Amino acid sequence: MPLVSADLPLVSADLPLVSADLPLVSADLPLVSADLPPESAGSPLPGVAGPSLSPSRAADFKTCPLLFRYRTIDRLPEQPSRDQARGTLIHAVLERLFDLPAADRTPTAAAALVEPEWHRLVEREPAMSALFATPPARDAASPAATGDAATAVDAGAAVDAGAAADAGAAADAGAAADGGAAGDSGLLPGMPEPVAEDEVAQLEAFLAGAGQLLDGYFAVEDPQRLEPAERESLISTLINDDLLIRGYIDRLDVSPAGDLRVVDYKTGGAPREAFEGRALFQLKFYALVLWRTRGVVPRVLRLLYLKDAEVLDFSPDPDELERFERTLVALSQAIERAKQDKDFRPKPSRLCGWCNHKAHCPEFGGTLLPYPTPTTIPAQPTPADDITAAHNEP
Repeated sequence: MPLVSADLPLVSADLPLVSADLPLVSADLPLVSADLPPESAGSPLPGVAGPSLSPSRAADFKTCPLLFRYRTIDRLPEQPSRDQARGTLIHAVLERLFDLPAADRTPTAAAALVEPEWHRLVEREPAMSALFATPPARDAASPAATGDAATAVDAGAAVDAGAAADAGAAADAGAAADGGAAGDSGLLPGMPEPVAEDEVAQLEAFLAGAGQLLDGYFAVEDPQRLEPAERESLISTLINDDLLIRGYIDRLDVSPAGDLRVVDYKTGGAPREAFEGRALFQLKFYALVLWRTRGVVPRVLRLLYLKDAEVLDFSPDPDELERFERTLVALSQAIERAKQDKDFRPKPSRLCGWCNHKAHCPEFGGTLLPYPTPTTIPAQPTPADDITAAHNEP
């Protein structure tokens, strides 16, 4: 399944773009808006109280069960890396770009959105400002930056190896920003005071790196020709009678004929050909939900790798999605058994070097935290948590 060359047209003549004057989504099949508050968006299907699974959490368990536990059950805080923050920023910029009239969606307009969107991000998540008050993290050598992230994901005994998750869904960090200042050396949004000169330069380089990723986006796609049907939309469905699967789609394009194209933005490097199938785990997840809720198998699953300006397209079929559904059910059952046994074992891999929880991991001489009791377990993750996780995964 070779990568699609950036030189090729991205929109096939038989999958026309949605016209701005055509209804984009059937009124009787609404998607849940990402703007819903957590208390209402937390239960997309009324009355469902059983297990739930998102692409991010599924990938966590497959990467390392202990990582899943610390993130989902203990809900230990994590400081995002600069690459993760850049992924969140790029998603926000591209979403805002499509708010503009089609004719105004230019590279210059996108570049102008970077600093304001960073300012909004810092206002919403003040911890982001701390990223530039300390020396740079090891983002530049992260598995995704070197193209090795996918090699660290094992399908596991209970899961179909052919549908193994891309480790990038759990730790897919983009390449570090190139150096070089962008603009003057004045105080930029997100910088704590007092500000050291090198910290200003680091933030300027970070924002410049975001601009380079936007250049990669415009190299593979022309947003002036697109009118997405949905952006940052929560979709969910129930499978196997009790498993709620849900996730946020970066973008959903719908043709006048009703063909669906699911698009996901990645700020890391494109995977090697041997691991393309694993890279599509997240999009197969979305394809399954759309098929079960709309009765339509998406025509195209598309990954846009902005760093390398490459496109990966895949066309699923019902048989494959049925196999994938069985994979998710097996994975959920494995998670529920681990909860019952309170047994989430670490699974060492090359991704461990970038884990936030080594101090509590026996593989690194850390002390395993006591398993939370019902009175100490924090509130369960909401879809808002899922979208934050997805955006922190370039």
